[in-house]
Amino acid sequence: MVKEFQTKNYWALILGGSSGLGLATAKKLAKHRMNICIIHRNRKAELPAIEKEFLSIKNEGVEILSFNIDAFKEENRQAVLRQLKETFGAKGKIKMLVHSVAKGNLKPMITDKKPALKNDDFQLTINAMAISLYDWTKAVFLKKLFAADARIVSFTSEGNTKAWPNYAAVSAAKATLEAITRNIALEFAPYGIRANCIQAGVTDTASLRAIPDSEKIKEYSLHRNPFRRLTNPEDVADVVYLLSKDEAAWINGCVIPVDGGEHIS
Repeated sequence: MVKEFQTKNYWALILGGSSGLGLATAKKLAKHRMNICIIHRNRKAELPAIEKEFLSIKNEGVEILSFNIDAFKEENRQAVLRQLKETFGAKGKIKMLVHSVAKGNLKPMITDKKPALKNDDFQLTINAMAISLYDWTKAVFLKKLFAADARIVSFTSEGNTKAWPNYAAVSAAKATLEAITRNIALEFAPYGIRANCIQAGVTDTASLRAIPDSEKIKEYSLHRNPFRRLTNPEDVADVVYLLSKDEAAWINGCVIPVDGGEHIS
């Protein structure tokens, strides 16, 4: 395996990297010797299993930092970036900023049986799953921590354009995330920064399983996918890695389906 980042002192800053797409991305980039910083938010009972995953990343021969914090608080963001700047010294830079945040409300708009979606639910979900991308991008930029040819990747879904029960707040967040990504791609391009969204196919992660009737979603996806399988986190991580390469420098402002053709049927 070519380890093209071995001598670069590059880092990937991954928001939401303790499971699912974010963790798979961390593992993939680490195999190519990109150092990893993971921001996550997990309960104490979950930490032993997560620490084992982080150790497997460290065993790839890279540096890894992890912060179990609320990524949406400004003071936490600044504290992380101060520590990164100290760790980097004069040479380290953030090559990849990966937004893999899954924090949102999955409530119906109308219901007699459980709490219905409210304005506050939209605000919380859109802030966490969309606006936080801009907050972190701007903060990293102002600290001058981006590499000269940095890449920003965020994860969206078909819920960006399709209506699913209980998914209204997340759907709104995904649409907002794509709009923010496009504008980052436009306005940060003069500084060498590229930004793209990956539209992952239905992937069996904790985030999917939190959606009501997720088994029906999986069954339908298996039927319509040309390869008759769900997307794996590793499928998505492979494309994040491709976007990190020099040859991907002219891909900017795109929503890229990574679903084996699921979206065409």
